[in-house]
Amino acid sequence: MANRGDSRPFIAIKIDAFQRLLMWYFLSGTIPYYLVTEFPKSGGSWMCQMISECLSIPFPRNKRPAIKNLGKPCVLHGHLSYNSNFKNVVCVIRDGRDVMVSAYYHSLFHNDRNVHWLVDKRRAELCFSDYDNIKDNLPTFIEYMFSKGSGSVFRYTWDKFNLSWNDKNIPIVRYEDLLDNCAATLQKTLFKLIGKNISYDRISNTVEKYSFKNVAQRNRGEEDCNSFIRKGIYGDWKNKFTRKACKVFDYYAGDALLKLKYENNRRWINSY
Repeated sequence: MANRGDSRPFIAIKIDAFQRLLMWYFLSGTIPYYLVTEFPKSGGSWMCQMISECLSIPFPRNKRPAIKNLGKPCVLHGHLSYNSNFKNVVCVIRDGRDVMVSAYYHSLFHNDRNVHWLVDKRRAELCFSDYDNIKDNLPTFIEYMFSKGSGSVFRYTWDKFNLSWNDKNIPIVRYEDLLDNCAATLQKTLFKLIGKNISYDRISNTVEKYSFKNVAQRNRGEEDCNSFIRKGIYGDWKNKFTRKACKVFDYYAGDALLKLKYENNRRWINSY
């Protein structure tokens, strides 16, 4: 069984995922389905919840739509790289250095939404003597994420996934912008998605409902490594990266960091 609040057998979960994949490729422009894609740990689930609330349509999280809702609009979430078949799609991106930190905790610590046997498997593969020592472990974990981990943890590496969506004519939402000004970012994204404005009251009520404080029941920045919603900030990589981690990340994804405008030059490598 998958330990993620889902009691279905593993094969049922796989079949469900395949059905949703078909919906992405063949039905997103017809029903319509509203698609939210992200490299994992970039804020995609949060965006799905807010779009669902603002448009008053279901968001079947990690499941295909219920039978009674088949053929009706809903929000679908995935981790798919660019494909021209996808319609009504939003891509959420996040600084890859913060993604590495977030993925470290999600991959190596049990939380309320991850698959516990996969966490145990990754721990066995990495064999760290002290999993709480993220500073020493991070360089090796980053290498893992850009090599073996890209296949066993996620489908694509962070750089290849995000660059596949770069410069495409679809809404790109930065996780950092959602944290800085969620209401304005959400309103602008929805206008691009559906071609009309949603009332600001509805937007602001939605933002409040799904704020970190309301959902996690703690303030942003208060860390809980056993929660899927761990910390709710950006820039935390500066507290975790060593010089060695900076160099390893730059080796694998430094060019993408520049192309996505998370840095203007490579001087950041020697700043930590």
